[in-house]
Amino acid sequence: MGGRGSRGPRVVALGGGHGLYASLSALRLITQNITAVVTVADDGGSSGRLRDEFNVIPPGDLRMALSALCDDGEWGQTWRDVLQYRFSSEGPLNGHAMGNLLIVSMWEQLGSTVSGLDWVGQLLRIDGRVLPMSPIPLEIEARVIDEEDGPQLYRGQVAVATARGKVEHVSLIPENPPAQPEAIAAIDEADWIVFGPGSWYTSVIPHLMVPDLHAALVRSPARRVLALNLRTERETWGMSAADHIRSFARHAPDLRIDVVVADPRSVDDIGEVAAEAEGIGATLMLRQVRMGDNRARHDALRLAAAYRDAFEGVIGDS
Repeated sequence: MGGRGSRGPRVVALGGGHGLYASLSALRLITQNITAVVTVADDGGSSGRLRDEFNVIPPGDLRMALSALCDDGEWGQTWRDVLQYRFSSEGPLNGHAMGNLLIVSMWEQLGSTVSGLDWVGQLLRIDGRVLPMSPIPLEIEARVIDEEDGPQLYRGQVAVATARGKVEHVSLIPENPPAQPEAIAAIDEADWIVFGPGSWYTSVIPHLMVPDLHAALVRSPARRVLALNLRTERETWGMSAADHIRSFARHAPDLRIDVVVADPRSVDDIGEVAAEAEGIGATLMLRQVRMGDNRARHDALRLAAAYRDAFEGVIGDS
């Protein structure tokens, strides 16, 4: 499984929010060599407020990734709960997540985004590393086709995620932003790269729009997994599983994928999805990865088993 000894293969997981949390919660069960590369375009809630007030990259998705990598022992679970704790009051702290405040305070103390995240990771005793995809805060802009109003431009992650209509294309502001150098190094050294699951146009696709990050993903000798979502969201309403693969290919036509992981209940036309997967160089792997109560949430153990099968080359349906 990658030949990296007892620590497991070197895996880079890209995304943000709850989707990346699910992926990291699964990956940490099969490897201790994990680097999370996290989107930095959030402009809502606690993250958006801190981003505006301190002129920093939004900490929320980074906090989620750190929380996912906490172990199941008392120490890890206690610190996970502390990071995820959200204040509720009538004052200015209302809505802020404790982990966001901790992360920004480390950045202020150390003057380094990466060092601050590494120190928080040491406090949590995580197995792995959490990095931003870019050292600067970004904005997402999307061209959206609305049946009533025609083409519209939406700017900002919250605006894009809640836009009415079909997203045709996304781009980043500023155009051609820099990539985080440590993220490039991790991709160059990876055995496997995992995209998704997650909010497609605001958490998964943005990584493809950072030029140096995109170039590293293309040239990396690592094999690549694309994990599809369990259901559509507002920003992907009406999109099939095959549409998700097509949109990925449209934004990164030069990027080949080795395995597409999908839950059978989320695939409406297996033949079409398999054909689209083949079009990007991938084999379709159907695995039940949702919770046992059939909620549209990933089960960490099941998703870990799917990733393990992908890494070990076990592709057959189950």
